[in-house]
Amino acid sequence: MKKLLAILLAFVLLLGCAWAEEEDEENYETGDAAMDLVRNEDGIGEKELLVVSFGTSFNDSRRLTIGGIEAAIDEAVEEFAVRRAFTAQIIIDHVERRDGIHIDNVEEALDRAVKNGVKILVVQPTHLMHGFEYDELLEGLAGYADAFEQIVVSEPLLTTDEDFDRVADIMIDIIKDYDDGKTAIVYMGHGTEHEYNKIYAKMQDVLAAKGAVNYYIGTVEAEPSVDTVLEAIANKGYTRVVLRDMMVVCGDHANNDMAGDEEDSWKSIFAAAGYEVECVLEGLGQVPAIQQIYVEHALAAIAELEK
Repeated sequence: MKKLLAILLAFVLLLGCAWAEEEDEENYETGDAAMDLVRNEDGIGEKELLVVSFGTSFNDSRRLTIGGIEAAIDEAVEEFAVRRAFTAQIIIDHVERRDGIHIDNVEEALDRAVKNGVKILVVQPTHLMHGFEYDELLEGLAGYADAFEQIVVSEPLLTTDEDFDRVADIMIDIIKDYDDGKTAIVYMGHGTEHEYNKIYAKMQDVLAAKGAVNYYIGTVEAEPSVDTVLEAIANKGYTRVVLRDMMVVCGDHANNDMAGDEEDSWKSIFAAAGYEVECVLEGLGQVPAIQQIYVEHALAAIAELEK
């Protein structure tokens, strides 16, 4: 009898775990994963340009943002086969479990390149900055230093003063229709404990220098926080807040931390403070002008091979 009860208890626990796992899955539609070009084919050739991203499980955003950057680079670098790798294993596993589609992590992509006889490897990260993800990418590539004849790593989006200037102009332009003097335009960045979290303050200064006085930047996980932004916009006569993410993809942070219905989302926080709130769900990576900056970074890295 005890053995039977133990078996029944184990069965109940197993059902509970399965139910909990199912509950953890998104209960919202993120788009058709089959429309995304995964870019993990063999037959690479001797020259590869590996586009490395953190990744997102939001299928439509992945196709429009990361996929858009990859496609723009692919069009510009005819001699190189463009391939994809993600650094977030949790996202890779989630997409594979949910959609049955596998995306290479960095090690898998590099092993694939070695197996395919790649001699010249250019790596283009889609990261916003030189943060922890970029540092970890460099560490991982160091283990493959002898596997290729040449390896060159390109720069993330915000590297030079020119990058900041161009991205600031783009950030102003893509949402300028909301800039009516009564609206605070708030960009939500991710934020990091890395020293390069300073890029957010720098971008705020660049925007201010351009006269974009109604534009504000906050971060989810660092400073400036949402409370800092609330203080910055207080008593300035704003009646509306427009939220847009300052991230390459429009993924979990944008859809939930920014635009979600929970009381701790930015949309709810600004609404509770008395503002009319509107959210623009579009990642920076799907903006053609942003894609062009990544293209130019990749071309500059290729030029380094010839020196």
